[in-house]
Amino acid sequence: MNGRIFTPRSLLATAAVLLLCGVAAQSADLPPKLEIVGKNPALPTVAIISTGGTIAEKTDPKTGGAIPAVTGAELVAAVPGLDKIANVAIMSFSNIDSSQMSPEIWAKLSKVADEVLKKPEIKGLVVTHGTDTMEEGAYFLELTLNSEKPVVFTGAMNDASSPFPDGPGNMYNAVQQICLDNGNDWGVTVTLNCYVNAAREVRKTQTVNVQTFMSGEKGYLGYVLGDKLLKFNTRTKSPKLPVPDKLPKVLSVTMYSGDDGAFVRQAADSGVEGIVVQGVGSGNVNADMDKAVKYALSKGVVVVITTRVYYCAVEAFYGDQGGGKELQDNGCILAGNLQTDKARLLLLLGIAKYGKDLKSIKNLFSN
Repeated sequence: MNGRIFTPRSLLATAAVLLLCGVAAQSADLPPKLEIVGKNPALPTVAIISTGGTIAEKTDPKTGGAIPAVTGAELVAAVPGLDKIANVAIMSFSNIDSSQMSPEIWAKLSKVADEVLKKPEIKGLVVTHGTDTMEEGAYFLELTLNSEKPVVFTGAMNDASSPFPDGPGNMYNAVQQICLDNGNDWGVTVTLNCYVNAAREVRKTQTVNVQTFMSGEKGYLGYVLGDKLLKFNTRTKSPKLPVPDKLPKVLSVTMYSGDDGAFVRQAADSGVEGIVVQGVGSGNVNADMDKAVKYALSKGVVVVITTRVYYCAVEAFYGDQGGGKELQDNGCILAGNLQTDKARLLLLLGIAKYGKDLKSIKNLFSN
């Protein structure tokens, strides 16, 4: 089934479904083609791009493990009452576990999503995606989409074989969120288990629990409650960056106690253009890592400092060797409260646009 669309007869009979041609992520350079199956003029039209993940998986009876098995059309067919709130346009972009996602795939997804959102009849877009890297995929699109229409990432923690599948409810709420206009100024969001999270702040916090996505001190943007959308917060605006034709090589390294900085030195010698170093506390590293960071800077590598601490931000407090202030004074960029994986994406896109213009790249991290 991977990369194909299966349309059940019951779905074809539903006048509330549009069908987009299936496009695999690896060949998603061409603009998507809309094929209208049916449309209710009294309802808004919401596009759904399926990329895979647990929401599109079933348990393999031979191995007992979840594997890709469900197409975008089948996902929609499994959502009771969806045709009562919106017309739906479906695209099977890919069907892969999100552990296999990459910035290259998200770059293609972003371009395809913009093409879909250009269509005047499309009110917004739902992206079904695996939860492992959903927060990164959502943030990549938050940074790169040209459209201001709402985009909602959703998925599932329980696969389609589970006696308690959460995918259908999450899809329904994601579509409902787009149909309710009071949440359309949030940009790209991650919405599961009724909670709406901003792409910049959201973090997966549970490996198996359906209540996994949270937004730290910033808090949830809102909550989908039946046919209402309760708003709690506004989003922090993110910079907008183009999708480059070629992505630079940017790595992230986590410092551990007793780290000798070898990974940073090896990365610098390998020709990488940027390194995100996840430090401790308010953005500090030990003496050996400090020397390795200085070595990377001497090789022209752009270095961004984040922290493993969940809350608050990296700050230039400490001026001794490896302290945040000393790192900043030596040319490192402090990432503020941006998580390490997202800082890597922002640095990647920043270098693609600005090269080694540190002032321009630093401005990207000023939110």
